[in-house]
Amino acid sequence: MFNSDLKKLAKLLKEKQLTISTAESCTGGLVASMLTDISGSSEYLNESHVTYANSAKHKYLGVSNEILENCGAVSPECAQSMAEGLQKLSNCDIALCTTGIAGPTGGTKDKPVGLIYISTRFQDKTTVKKYTFNPRIPRKIMKITFAKAAIRMALDTLQSA
Repeated sequence: MFNSDLKKLAKLLKEKQLTISTAESCTGGLVASMLTDISGSSEYLNESHVTYANSAKHKYLGVSNEILENCGAVSPECAQSMAEGLQKLSNCDIALCTTGIAGPTGGTKDKPVGLIYISTRFQDKTTVKKYTFNPRIPRKIMKITFAKAAIRMALDTLQSA
């Protein structure tokens, strides 16, 4: 199922001659890696950033210190700001961003392990979705799960445009 999502996304990006860029926190570059698993990805993958630290989110994507301090890096506000900043930075057609808690540590009652916000920005519209996955999933599998959800969201964004 997932491989077909990845292939569909690649096909749509190529057909529509669109570029995609990624800014990843909790997925650590895995989304970009998956995008490059398809031959010919240089036609659509513009650039990728791993903005794991808050300072990187601020420095490269322009996420305000106010958002980072008041809402946190794992928040819809941060995900939205990441997508908007990435699109400005990379001049891509679609920005795809991830910020979440892959575990097994780092979770709280309000922000548990398995929580991720994924954002896209396409045609001047930013969409942020919250996903919560089983906190018992091992970290490596959690990152893959997060990345697959991000690829699916990018596909859904393009298919609904």
